[in-house]
Amino acid sequence: MKKLILVTGGTGYIGSHTVVELIENGYDVVIVDNLSNSRIEVLDWIEQITGVRPKFENFNLCDTSLVENFCRKYPKLEAIIHFAALKAVGESVEIPIEYYFNNITSLLNLLSAMRDFNIPNIVFSSSCTVYGEPDKLPVTEDAQVKKATSPYGNTKQISEEILEDTLKAYSKLKAISLRYFNPIGAHKSALIGELPLGVPLNLVPFVTQTAGGIRQELKVFGDDYNTPDGSGIRDYINVVDLAKAHVVAIERLIQHKNLTNYEVFNLGTGKGTSVLEIIKTFEKVTGISVNYKIVTRRAGDIEKVWADTKKANEVLGWKASLSLEDTLLSAWNWEKHIRSIFK
Repeated sequence: MKKLILVTGGTGYIGSHTVVELIENGYDVVIVDNLSNSRIEVLDWIEQITGVRPKFENFNLCDTSLVENFCRKYPKLEAIIHFAALKAVGESVEIPIEYYFNNITSLLNLLSAMRDFNIPNIVFSSSCTVYGEPDKLPVTEDAQVKKATSPYGNTKQISEEILEDTLKAYSKLKAISLRYFNPIGAHKSALIGELPLGVPLNLVPFVTQTAGGIRQELKVFGDDYNTPDGSGIRDYINVVDLAKAHVVAIERLIQHKNLTNYEVFNLGTGKGTSVLEIIKTFEKVTGISVNYKIVTRRAGDIEKVWADTKKANEVLGWKASLSLEDTLLSAWNWEKHIRSIFK
């Protein structure tokens, strides 16, 4: 019998790619999403790729009674992958209360449900923002977790602390926190990808929308950082590589009974790339010029960060494999495809 996995935020960007990978690896999937930053059509696209339509429930995880009702409806859940969260650094500075309420309450409700309904495993969608501005690069999992530079980053720090405290109290529960660096790109089919509602808050969809004429201009936030070209540096990882890591993490939790019940892994490429390098590489692989303008730095942004991925490579047996060129081309193919649907 197939193991049933709950994917919260499963119609979102990383969630939808992870659902595809889970289905293709023989898991049964149920998605919970309130569609606040995604489209219901994603279910159709997942079905086109996999031949399977995942189960779907539309509600807000901040509603305790709805979470409990869901657990009664699906009593055989083997694990949860928790993506559902507000996730934009800049926006979190502007509306911090909404970020704290949504991101913390949803996790607390899920952990309560795990305890009360005997759901043993959770993979938590964390972030490299927990490191703040690191003292040493590349950053390892043992690096100091500094004061967050944004409310979004702080919700991830607080969530990891909540997980750690909960697992100390309830030894039957197990969790893996995956600290992502910067997911970009799309599925090779061009049927799913990053689909922000309204103005994009992440770099690559803004690049592709500017290249496609939807946005007049791309703003590059700062060219005066202490980096080779002055723009901020991040570790950009293909979303499909990232999705595959979640399947590996689920298998580790389910198959290995004697692990420590809380582990943390970085997920990145181990290489830093600047904002201006992203733009130039995109122009090179697509042949399209991107109209961009240098503006002042953005509140909450850090200068540079990239991952030390040795622990994930050795312990999980996972490694990012897709190139930046192929990743940016996949993002452009997705942009063209989605504009042919939503003109």
